[in-house]
Amino acid sequence: MSGIGLLGGSFDPIHAAHLALARHALRQLRLDQVQLIPARQPWQREPLAAPAADRRAMIELALAGEPGLALNTIELEREGPTYTIDTLRALPTGRYVWLLGADQLANFCTWRQWREIAARVELAVAHRPGSPLTAPPELQMELDARERRLIELPFQEMPISGSEIRSRLQRGLPVGDMLPPGVEDYIRRHRLYLA
Repeated sequence: MSGIGLLGGSFDPIHAAHLALARHALRQLRLDQVQLIPARQPWQREPLAAPAADRRAMIELALAGEPGLALNTIELEREGPTYTIDTLRALPTGRYVWLLGADQLANFCTWRQWREIAARVELAVAHRPGSPLTAPPELQMELDARERRLIELPFQEMPISGSEIRSRLQRGLPVGDMLPPGVEDYIRRHRLYLA
């Protein structure tokens, strides 16, 4: 399977599970590249804890020496709330696979113009703790109508989340094994995620 995998998110901060998923998708789906797309201002979330410039810098650090993984800044360069459909419309023509966790799959039909998203990309879903790997009925009907299927991405679940990392940093607890090399040092030097 050739094409480009797209992994969107807040990356607040980027952590080991993000990188593991991107690497795994690259290999398992035989993609040409996986692009990490940090959101400027996710519309379904509280404001992000770290500024866009810092999140970009942390991703650049994390991707150093990671063949096949790349940063795509398309959403950071756009003002206003971040919508996946706007990002997809702005990408060059090609074959794209949107990577998401089963937790995101559950609310996929709340995304702006989700039917068009499902028409523009293939969906590859990684297992996440506590979330079933089942498409919502509306999405399944849409995929069936387009003769498409969800691509299952078996993935060793990693109990790491950005919120847990931010909480541990605020409490002065260690986070080194949860972050890619260089990211913890960047966070501490720039005094990010302090209470």
